This record gives sequence, structure tokens and C-alpha cells, in this order.
Amino acid sequence: MIKQVLFAAFFAAWGFHLQAQVLTVRDSATGAPLVGASIYDQGDTRAVFTDQQGKADIASLEGSDQITIRFLGYQTLVFSFEALRSKGFEVGLSVNPFSIGEISVSALRWQQDAREVPHKVRTIRQKEVWLQNPQTAADLLGASGEVFIQKSQQGGGSPMIRGFATNRVLITVDGVRMNTAIFRSGNLQNVISLDPCATERTEVIFGPGAILYGSDAIGGVMNFFTLSPAFSPDGQTDFGVNAALRYASANQEKTAHADIRVGGRKWALLTSATYTDYGDLRMGAYGPDEYLRTRYVERINGKDSVRANPDPLIQKPTGYDQINLMQKIRFDMGNNWDVQVGAHYSATSDYSRYDRLIRPRGNTLRSAEWDYGPQKWAMTNLEIGHSSRVKGIYDQLKARLAYQFFEESRIERNLNSATRLIRTEQVNAYSANLDLLKKWNPSSTLFYGAEFVFNKVGSTGQDENIVSGAVAPGAPRYPDGAGWHSYGAYLTYAYKPQYQWTFQTGIRYGQFGLDAEFDDAFYPFPFEEVRQRAGALTGSIGAVHTNAWGLQMSGNLSTGFRAPNVDDMGKVFESTPGAVVVPNPDLGPEYAWNADLGFAKAFGDRVKADLTAFYTLLNKALVRRPFTLNGQDSILYDGERSRVEAIQNAAQAHVWGIQAGLEVQLENGVGFIARFNYQKGEEELDDGSTAPLRHAPPWYGATHLTYTKGRLRGDLYTVYSGGFAFEDLAPEEQAKDYLYARDEEGQPWSPGWITLNFKAMVEIGPHLVLSAGLENIADVRYRPYSSGLTGPGRNLLLGVRWRGV
Repeated sequence: MIKQVLFAAFFAAWGFHLQAQVLTVRDSATGAPLVGASIYDQGDTRAVFTDQQGKADIASLEGSDQITIRFLGYQTLVFSFEALRSKGFEVGLSVNPFSIGEISVSALRWQQDAREVPHKVRTIRQKEVWLQNPQTAADLLGASGEVFIQKSQQGGGSPMIRGFATNRVLITVDGVRMNTAIFRSGNLQNVISLDPCATERTEVIFGPGAILYGSDAIGGVMNFFTLSPAFSPDGQTDFGVNAALRYASANQEKTAHADIRVGGRKWALLTSATYTDYGDLRMGAYGPDEYLRTRYVERINGKDSVRANPDPLIQKPTGYDQINLMQKIRFDMGNNWDVQVGAHYSATSDYSRYDRLIRPRGNTLRSAEWDYGPQKWAMTNLEIGHSSRVKGIYDQLKARLAYQFFEESRIERNLNSATRLIRTEQVNAYSANLDLLKKWNPSSTLFYGAEFVFNKVGSTGQDENIVSGAVAPGAPRYPDGAGWHSYGAYLTYAYKPQYQWTFQTGIRYGQFGLDAEFDDAFYPFPFEEVRQRAGALTGSIGAVHTNAWGLQMSGNLSTGFRAPNVDDMGKVFESTPGAVVVPNPDLGPEYAWNADLGFAKAFGDRVKADLTAFYTLLNKALVRRPFTLNGQDSILYDGERSRVEAIQNAAQAHVWGIQAGLEVQLENGVGFIARFNYQKGEEELDDGSTAPLRHAPPWYGATHLTYTKGRLRGDLYTVYSGGFAFEDLAPEEQAKDYLYARDEEGQPWSPGWITLNFKAMVEIGPHLVLSAGLENIADVRYRPYSSGLTGPGRNLLLGVRWRGV
């Protein structure tokens, strides 16, 4: 009997011990749990994060004299383990919007204080996403006020960062590279495959990120971190359901989202699903008449008819629908080994490329059809993490294996033509990453790792006669079966001799290769295959200093590169107005040299200001230039004489600019936030003169007047952009005059614009959250620079969310 009592008492005490080491972190004002708060020891070698209930098991930190608890926008607190025990393992954090530092996981692929990063990083948290209610991941980036978004159609969104875009900026998902071998220099829409409702946070790194991420990371890196399963720290099985519904009037958007979480002490899973239906987008009532959709093509009784649009404010056709699915499973394998398996799937319906449908030919329209087929993306990834407690070659390890599948297609038919051209591309992408961290002593940390990427491109073409139904083989967009690979290794050293100073330097060497065979069944190419191998060495050095007055100064010198991909080297004819682009087997990488200088200062707990200046020089830039095919500088293509062009290492480009921010916290929960971006880019032409760089937009930004009181949040804000006169447009943009308004001389130009908007969100108890908003209150008709799609007119948003955690 005595043994049984002791046995029961032992397990009761042990259960209490386990329960007692579960730390709960809440908002001190509202009591709401803080999800994703980081808790780490003095050496940054052990870290845990709070789950959806604001809880984290800190047993691994027992005995630590200094445990830091940090959450973006809140005051950072430091306790010993025993001090936390004395507080009953309950901690409340107070809002502090003026903390200069914030946690950045992606800057060096590990948790790091942003005050120790010498380049600019912007973090977008889920709480901000739920207030702004972005419809797509592109809109999520644009809501930051620091990334410019171009849209050719509603199913799109091409981010521009510091004068670069498309295949000169990099996208990662949960640390996995998303850029593929067919990312083109023209505007892209791949980012819409990601689900804002399933995104936990997004981090944008400004400037070259080649040391860690390799090719393409010239203008910046956009890191998306999706929702992650959470273990149950108290050993009990946790179950939670989150659900959301949203409606928007400008395009009759209807979105439904749900995610389910189940977690035990050693295992956890998460399932997420989102479905969205978008109707045709309505533009604003007041603005340039050139943006109106006055006519469209409809096929009636077997004939193409150009019809008057009964409502020219409706951009017809722009509607589509999309589904996003995600499944994650996570295991605690013991001995600080963490394993996570993820599966992602995204698919759209067909959607029209609106900018091509409004392109004229003479007094009528050029195209009867111009659609993108379903855009599909799937990823399966395995992530293994380990924290070592013994001396060795690393303190923390993270290994990733991933397979991705991409499919896209183009469906086009000229007005009154019976031939429909269908071009389909698929990419199978394989990648492996190994990242390690070693802290030699309290002031010295080493980050190092390696990466391997391989892409296999499939490309087919069909020409369909819509009258007879006959289908014949068509010229593919790319050489079918082309392969692209890269591999590299990096080493970064961070040195912090004292609190005021941090130094960081790194180096990376990478090799890339491309293999393609060309079929001359459709075009007489002067070559049959391409075999290319090259390497690139990149580096960076930077420092951060915080003086006695709290002024933070940072400087960074870095290089980046972009290896030519299959789209650059092997594109098999893409029609542009008056030109065709042909393959060029003699391409090499382009290189970027970048300098950043940043300042940030918090004035007490009321005002924070930051300013970053940058300059980037792009050498051997891959640009489109006149070319010859079999000695001819022009050919007959698709019924018209077109000049021959090809991508070439033929230019030098440079971009400079500033990014500025101001935040003011007034009395009674009122705040002011402003973000401003100015960039100017120039590109060298064949004759030695210069012209504006295509992806350097006008100045732009956003200004917010916010209110926070308990569970209520409000945001009255403006979004604005400058304009470009005709002479400020890049030559490629001047040639697309149908996208722009007309000045007094009849020349195309891009007018500036501003919208007034309001958003509000209120928490009704611990579970229910209601949100509403009115965008573009003045119903302004505007079209962002380089876009074919006019922005939404007055737009009412309504949302409801259930937090069943």
C-alpha cells in the first residue's frame, strides 16, 4: 500500500513538474495569447516558440540564468528560469511599437535580432494580414507599403523591389526556393499560388541575398512562412479549428478558409484549406477615360464579334477561382530532433490575360482569346531540425528536401482566326538544403551550409482549329526536356564584440549548368543543343552600430548574381508587339554590386524613424536586344513582319533610392505610420545612351492613422504613387501605349494616384473576430505603373473569423 501511494505521488509530482514548465505568454492589456513569441537562452543556442494558445514547453531552458521573451511590437522581457517559476510561468507583454529590433528568422536562415542585421528587413505578421484582408499573396506584399505590385490581370501580381522584379527577385516558401528555370524577365504571377490565410508571417529582405539564396536574389528575397503544427506542451491532446469568411464588393470576391490543428506532446498535425471565387473587377468611376473597358470580343454563332461593354467600369473578363490546400505533420523524435513533413497544393481556373485582351490592332481588337490555363503548384517537403547540446561542428542544424511541380499554359487566338494556339509548360523542381549554426563563443557565430537545385522543363505545343476541331503539333515555348541545375556552398561569420557593435561578413561559391536540345521541326535554328557551365563567387560585408543616444546605423556592401535560365537562353519565340524573341546559346550570368546605408532611431516610447539609402550596379545585364536568325534581322511571324530579338549580356544598369519610415504613438491608442519609397533606375542602350529601367516604378508609399483600444483596431490610411511622363517611361513601356493614359500631346504616360481607405477589426470574446473595410472610398480610377489591370474601385470588405483554439 505504501509503495502504491509513493508511486502515485511520484507521478503526480512529475506531472506537476511537466505542467509547471509550460510558459504562457499573453498580451498584458487584452489577455489574448501571443502566437509565435520567441523564447531563447543567453547563447541563442536553444529556442522555442509559443503555439496557438500562447504556450511553450521551456523544459529545455531549465537552469538558464537569462531567458529572453520577444514578440514583434511588444516590449522584450528577460528572466531567469527560477524567476519564471516564481511567476507561475505566466508572462504578459506590453505593446511597444517603437522597438527598433525585431526577430528575423530568414535573414541568416536562423533566428536573429534584426538589430544585428546590416540590411533592411520587413516582417509582415498574421495579425496585420487579418486586419488588411489581402485577397492574394501579392496584395499581402503590397500592403506593407514597401513592395510595389504590378498586375497584368486579376489573377496576377508581380512584386517590384528596389527597381528589380520577376527573375531578379527571389521567392521562398518555408525556406524552399520557388523560382524555377522558366521564371522570365516579363511580369510573373507565381506568387498568387501562396495562400495569405495559411501564412504565419512574411519577411522581405531588401537588396542582394545571394550569400544564402544563390541565383536571382538581386533586388530582394520574399520569404513566406506557412502555418506550422504545434506540440501540446502539457502532454494533453490539443484540438483547434480556425475558420474565416470574407466578401469584397469590387469583384464579388467570396473566400472561405479553415484550418484544423491537432497536437500531442510528441506529434502534431495541421490541415488548411482555402477556396476563393473572384468575379470581374470593377474599376473606379473617376479617372482617365483611356482605362475604360468600352468593348470586348464574344463569339456568336461561330463568329467573333466585337461588342460594346454595357458597363465600361467592369473589366471583362477578369474573374477566376482558386483553391489552396496544405497538410503538415510534425514529430518530436527526442534528443532535440524535430521532423516536419509538408504537402502544399494550389490551382486556379483558367483566367484571362487582360492586358493582351485590350491590345488594339487598327480600329479593332487584336485578340479574340488570350488566357492562362490553370496555374498549378504542388510542393512536398521534408524538414529536419536538430539542436546539439554537446560540442561539435554545429549547435543547430536544419536540413530540407523538397519536390515541387509547376504547370502553366497559354491559350491565345487572334480575332477572326480559326487557329487557337495552346502552349503548356511543366517544371519538376528538386532541391536540397543544409544549414548549420555554430556559436564559438558569446561574441562569434558561424552560419554555413550548402544547396543543390535541379529543374526539368517540359514544354509542348498544340494548334487547334476551332471550326473543324483538328489538332496539330505546335511549336513549344521552350526546348522540351531542358534541364537546369545549380549547387553552392556558403559561409557567414557574425561578430558582436560588444552590445553597440555587430559585424557580419560572408562568401558563397556556386556552379550552375543548363542542358537543352532544340527541335528544328518548326524553326531552322543554327544550333541543335546547348551545354553551358559557369560559376559565380559572391560576398558581403556589413556592420551595425548603436550609439549612446540610441541611434542605430548600419552599412552593408554585397554582391549578387543571376544565372541564365531556360527562359533566358532557350525561349522559342515569344511574340511582343512588332518583335519575336529567339534563343541565344551564348549567355553568361549577370552580376550586381550593392551598397546600403541605414539609420533608425526611437525617441522614447512615442516616435520612431528610419531611413535607408541604397545603390545597385548591375553588370553584364541580361536584356532584350536586336539579334539575327540565320543572318536575318527580321522574319515573317504570325502573319506580320517582326524584328528579331534575343536576350543578351549587353548592358549595364544601375538603381539608387531611399526607403523611409516614420511611426508616432499618440495618446489614447492613436498612432501614425508612414512608409515612403523612391527609386530611380537607368539602363545602358546599344548606342551608349541610357533609358529608364523598366522595373523601377515611380515613388510610392502609404500613410496610416491607427487606433487601438483593447480588442478594437482601426486604420484610416492612404496608398499613393507618383506618375511617369512619357520621357520617364522605359522604351518597352512606351511601346505598350494601350496600357497608359494620354498626355496633351497624345503620348502615353502613367498618372499618379492616391486612394483613401478604412479598415477595422474587433474581437468579440476569445473566439469571434469581425472585420470590415472600405477601400478606395473616393472611387478613384487608377492604374498602377506598368499594369494592364486598372485598380479596384470603391470596395466594401466584410469578414468574420472564428478562433477555436
